[in-house]
Amino acid sequence: MAFDLLVTKYQRKLFRLVLRLVSNQTEAEDVVQETFIKAYRALHQFRGDSAFYTWLYRIGINTAKNFLDNQGRRVPTSTDTTAEQVESFEEGENLRDINTPESMLASKQIAETVNIAMDELPEDLRVALSLREMEGLSYDEIAVIMECPIGTVRSRIFRARESIAVRLRPLLGTGMDQRW
Repeated sequence: MAFDLLVTKYQRKLFRLVLRLVSNQTEAEDVVQETFIKAYRALHQFRGDSAFYTWLYRIGINTAKNFLDNQGRRVPTSTDTTAEQVESFEEGENLRDINTPESMLASKQIAETVNIAMDELPEDLRVALSLREMEGLSYDEIAVIMECPIGTVRSRIFRARESIAVRLRPLLGTGMDQRW
């Protein structure tokens, strides 16, 4: 069935996005499953005005928001992140022999700081940045998914990046006038 191919193609990407919103793997899996059920039931309403994944991501974001509302929860503003949960740098450490213990520790600290900063962003900033940086979507696609003007998307992504940069400055030793 063609829909099975769509599920296979977008399941992992959608899961990463939803996990950023609900912060619990089991709940994220449930929300993704519900998203695909809703998409299947509404497939006849898909007009092709946007890409399928743009339409699907919008359903996923709305499903995650509804899930959190029904649970009486808001999107978490912080999380207890351990080194094992940090998404990046873990697999890439062994790719280079030039990594010293100090550089590996610095990389882990940077990754943890970025993940914590992402989790503490307001939902609209976190979603916009996740769609851009993790999913590689264009500003136009993000505007469609988030149902807002492209200027708002640009502003949200800029503010999210700035917020993360502020958190990274002490680790990177950069000044206020330097980006990275």
